[in-house]
Parts: sequence; C-alpha cells; structure tokens
Amino acid sequence: MTGFRRVASIDDIAPGKGIVVEVDGKQIAVFNIQGLFYAIDNTCPHRGGPLGEGSLRGTTVNCPWHGAQFDVTNGQVLGPPALAGVTSYTTKVEEGSVWVALS
Repeated sequence: MTGFRRVASIDDIAPGKGIVVEVDGKQIAVFNIQGLFYAIDNTCPHRGGPLGEGSLRGTTVNCPWHGAQFDVTNGQVLGPPALAGVTSYTTKVEEGSVWVALS
C-alpha cells in the first residue's frame, strides 16, 4: 500500500535517537537528526539486526548486532560487515506528527 502513514509524534523521537515502528506490516526505523526525520528499513541486510536500536552518530547508525554502518538519510551502507544498503523512505512532519511513505 502506498501513501503516507502517521508513525509517531515528534516528541516520541528524541534528537539523536531512533525508534522502530510498524507500517503496513513492515518494520521501519525512524531517526531524529536535529529535528529532521529520516526512515529506513529496520532490518540490517547482514544478519537481520534491528537498526532502529543501533547507536547513532551524526547521520550514521551502527547495527547493534555486528556494527555495520548505514547513512540514515539515504540507506546507503557505509561500513562492513553489511555489503548492501537498506531502503530509505520519504518522511514529512505535519502538525507535530511524523509521517512515512512506503511508496
């Protein structure tokens, strides 16, 4: 299904942190980078680690299982052991809510 889905209040995601949400049965990691919100697949392609639970430094999230690194702004892989990036999703903020589009 396409279109934007409300996933959180902006207050639910502290600056420099991420959360995991489910949108249409899909696990999405949503991050707050200095008031800008980014969304990527939650599942690391290396071994399935939960990226939304990883540590965030700037715009880079480290997978909590094996340390693979991803750019949360576009899903690009930045460091091994993952060899591929993850899907990134368009976000928007309206009336204090964070919205993610799966299309």
